Amino acid sequence: MKTLFRILLLLVSITMTAQSTYLHCGQLIDTKSGKVLIEKTVIISGNKITAVQNGYTNPKNSEDTVIDLKAKTVMPGLIDMHVHIESETNPKKYLEAYTQNDADVAFGSVKYAEITLMSGFTTVRDLGGSGVNVSLRNAINAGKIDGPRIFTAEKALATTGGHADPTNGAKKSLIGNPGPKEGVVNGVEDAKKAVRQRYKNGADLIKITATGGVLSVAKSGQNPQFTVEEIKAICETAKDYGFHVAAHAHGDEGMQRAILGGVKTIEHGTLMSAETMELMKKHDVYLVPTISAGKFVSEKAQIKGYYPEIIVPKALDIGPKIQDMFGRAYKSGVGIAFGTDAAVFYHGDNGKEFGYMVEAGMPAIETIQSATVTNAMILKMDDQLGQIKTGYLADIIAVDEDPTKNISTMENVTFVMKNGVIYKN
Repeated sequence: MKTLFRILLLLVSITMTAQSTYLHCGQLIDTKSGKVLIEKTVIISGNKITAVQNGYTNPKNSEDTVIDLKAKTVMPGLIDMHVHIESETNPKKYLEAYTQNDADVAFGSVKYAEITLMSGFTTVRDLGGSGVNVSLRNAINAGKIDGPRIFTAEKALATTGGHADPTNGAKKSLIGNPGPKEGVVNGVEDAKKAVRQRYKNGADLIKITATGGVLSVAKSGQNPQFTVEEIKAICETAKDYGFHVAAHAHGDEGMQRAILGGVKTIEHGTLMSAETMELMKKHDVYLVPTISAGKFVSEKAQIKGYYPEIIVPKALDIGPKIQDMFGRAYKSGVGIAFGTDAAVFYHGDNGKEFGYMVEAGMPAIETIQSATVTNAMILKMDDQLGQIKTGYLADIIAVDEDPTKNISTMENVTFVMKNGVIYKN
């Protein structure tokens, strides 16, 4: 009995002395309802939100901290569903594939991870790299480096010669015959094995390249590159391992195959038809538009030598079309998940996507919901992320203005908290 009493006293003592952080929020976005609330206090203990109160509550314990955000608009940490955090665009990027070791990639990724976090994106979905992204995720989770919470696809899956075949553009002596281990699929059995290899390598989800791509060293940016049977095998196997599947796709036929095969998100969606929009709604598939990437590649393609010559016509053709497609998809009722394709453009510019979405007709509050509650739901983290709510993880950001009145404020996040730790104030 005495031992039990001592334990209870210790627990009470720990509870009484635990420090809390009080955020005095001038405006707070309720992402569930889509309303902007005023004069709220958010209380954080450890890595969780313990209360959201009306007015400005002052702490009773002198050890507690008060952060004055009365002049700010506060909201949950943002979620970008399409980044490549290992690398970043530059004119030498295609050469770097042959000159950089994994260690070189890893050191660069540390900087990109920190930039992403400081831009207000506390969670990201990394849709394909060399595999360094798995180690990066683990290092962030262990507190060794600063960065967003990462859900990674590890290496994206391709077909031979398709977008994400790691040997595209190489000389014949280096091409070899990559297979499922390297993320290259030809047939149903390859598809299953490639998914299982991603699981073995530490992935959190699967990404396939259902069509050609703009930035791969290959002629077509839109042809279908998987059969429906291959995609079904990937999606069914992924489900066994608790994965969802994201599908890069520019061409319409490849999108339809991906949707029928069972993917959860379509990335880019450039040449999407009205028929495909209806198919997406029927199968509860979300569009991740990446308008920022389209605008960036069409701009850089006009600079001679920035991209290999085979890429230039694809960038000039596909890049400018994404924003218009997004506007039509939104108006038709397709579900929208916020994602940017950061690395195709400069990390840290992710916030520009909000403005592009608003330009195309999506209300500002809905763009914010797409980057919070919608993305949390797709990641099956909607009981922990995407809202400022009691019991949720303390991922909280603030901007200087009300984004429902000036969406460009999303490009300048001035306060960042992730897991209860303040990284920027």
